[in-house]
Amino acid sequence: MKPFEFNAVGVIESPYKQKFAIPRQPGLIPEAKGALVLSPPYADDAIVRGIESFSHLWLVFVFHETADKGWSPLVRPPRLGGNDKKGVFATRATFRPNPIGLSVVKLEGVERRGDKLVLNLSGIDLLDGTPVLDIKPYLPYADALPQANGGFADAAPQTDMTVSFSEQALAFCQAQQQLPDLQVFIEKVLKQDPRPPYKKQREEQQSYGMTLYNFNIKWTVDGNHNYVSEIRLQKAHTATSAKNAG
Repeated sequence: MKPFEFNAVGVIESPYKQKFAIPRQPGLIPEAKGALVLSPPYADDAIVRGIESFSHLWLVFVFHETADKGWSPLVRPPRLGGNDKKGVFATRATFRPNPIGLSVVKLEGVERRGDKLVLNLSGIDLLDGTPVLDIKPYLPYADALPQANGGFADAAPQTDMTVSFSEQALAFCQAQQQLPDLQVFIEKVLKQDPRPPYKKQREEQQSYGMTLYNFNIKWTVDGNHNYVSEIRLQKAHTATSAKNAG
C-alpha cells in the first residue's frame, strides 16, 4: 500500500511540558488550559468559520515524543496497574503502528496573533509542542453514547489522594494573577496520581519534581497524601524532568 503523507495544521501550547503529569484522558482536569496555534497556510480566518458554534472539538494528533520508539502488539495499561497486558488496539497507548491520537477538548474561543490563528482550549491532555493533523467538531448526538461499554476503563479513574501546600507554595499560587486556577490545577494533577504504577506500591515517602507551565514544582508523596513543598519560576535555559528524587 502506498504510504500516506500528512502535514500538521498546527501545534499545541500546553502547560504539560513532560508526559509525566498529563492525565490519562481529556476532560479530567477542566483547568488544564492551552491553545492550538495554526500557522500559514492554515491560519486563514475562513478555515474556522462557524467553529465557535461548537463547544467541543476532536483533535487528531501525533504522539511525537514516542513516534520513533516503534509499536508493540501488547501493552501494559496503567489503568490495570501496569501488570496486565492488553492488545494495543484495545487501549489508547502511545506505542501504536501509526503514532496517532484522538482527543476531545473544549473550545474557549478563537483569536489572532499576527499571522497565526489561535484556538484557545481547556480540558486538554496534550503535551506541549504536539503536532495536530486535523480538527473536527464534536457532535453530541453522534459522539456521546451513554449506553456504550467502556471495557476495563468503564468509569473515570478514582483515587483517594489528598493534597496540601506549604506556605511558600500557596503564596506562589496566589501571586499568579494570570493563572487564578493554578492551585486547583496542581491539586487535580496530583490527585490523578501521575506516578508509574510500580511506584504506587511503595510505602516509603517519595519525592518528585515536575514542570507545569514554566514553574518547577516539588512535592512528596506519603501514603495517599501529596505535600507540595515548593514552587519556583523555571530558570532560563534550565530543563527539568519528572523523576524520583529519593
